[in-house]
Amino acid sequence: MATAQVREWTGLQQFPAQTQTALHSLLGRLRQENMESLTVLVLGKGGVGKSSTVNSMVGERVAVVSAFQSETLRPIQCSRSRAGFTLNIIDTPGLVEGGCVNDQALDIIRRFLLNKTIDAVLYVDRLDGYRVDNLDKQVIRAIARNFGPQIWRLALVVLTHAQLSPPDGVEYSDFVARRSAALTDAIRQEAGFKKAEDTVPVVLVENSGRCNTNTGGEKILPDGTVWLPNLVERIVEIATGPAKSLLIDKKLIEGPNANQRGKLWIPLLLLFQYFFVLKPIQSRINRDIEDERQNRPQWEVRAEQFRRTSMLEEERADEQAITDAFKQDNLDDLGELGDQFEGLDDDDDEF
Repeated sequence: MATAQVREWTGLQQFPAQTQTALHSLLGRLRQENMESLTVLVLGKGGVGKSSTVNSMVGERVAVVSAFQSETLRPIQCSRSRAGFTLNIIDTPGLVEGGCVNDQALDIIRRFLLNKTIDAVLYVDRLDGYRVDNLDKQVIRAIARNFGPQIWRLALVVLTHAQLSPPDGVEYSDFVARRSAALTDAIRQEAGFKKAEDTVPVVLVENSGRCNTNTGGEKILPDGTVWLPNLVERIVEIATGPAKSLLIDKKLIEGPNANQRGKLWIPLLLLFQYFFVLKPIQSRINRDIEDERQNRPQWEVRAEQFRRTSMLEEERADEQAITDAFKQDNLDDLGELGDQFEGLDDDDDEF
């Protein structure tokens, strides 16, 4: 896959001054960690706002977004450079097609990511989703199956459409907490998180141009949070956290070699079968034979002895008959030889 062209991050200048300052500070934290680049993978179902979130982060329209057109059918990498630091954001097609997990899309994404190192993952969904259904769980499992469970340790749940009005009688903070808990609990269960592991963090995003702003022109959520610097800060925390970046290598793409899988266990399995399966069976058979031989009734023992005696006598009789026949043949041959010599003597007398 060809390397994406790195361009100057001009979109950074389009943000309000305070947002620019916050972003520069966060990029400085990465430089302090000796990181010269940051690669963010964006995953999720279709129509949840993945491409819109990418555009909001870059400050440019790098991914086509339209309510009347299908989203991108292949991954797109956007690379922007600022003060020697490179930000790579990979937008991907939706993971659901026709009410099922789109395995073809997952395969395309895997091959696009070959030899790339992922520092953080944004799993995008909508805040105004009222429940986590079985399809959501299937998508979570599919991501873990295709990229390994480790990818969820680099994940950040991004809930879009955050500027909403909750149902009557429900506080905004309560609605956010319930929606976040339902999704993160599903991730913990389907991705195999241990009890001691931290829950996947959640951030809220509002990409709409109708998003409220503060006095400085920064986009804010209903609770007053300036969401873009908050999103980038969480990404930086993941990239500099304990979880190691994930290299998408050929082994991950093609899977393990079935011919090599488990070869080291073959000798051990053979030894186990010999000592713990074959040997006990053989010992048991020998014991059964010995027990049967010792516990036979006397009449059967005498019958066996009689058969052996009869067989021995028959063998001896056969040997004697063969010996007698052999002797008789030898005597006949000697008699014929003697007649021949007598004939020779008669001939000599005539001369």
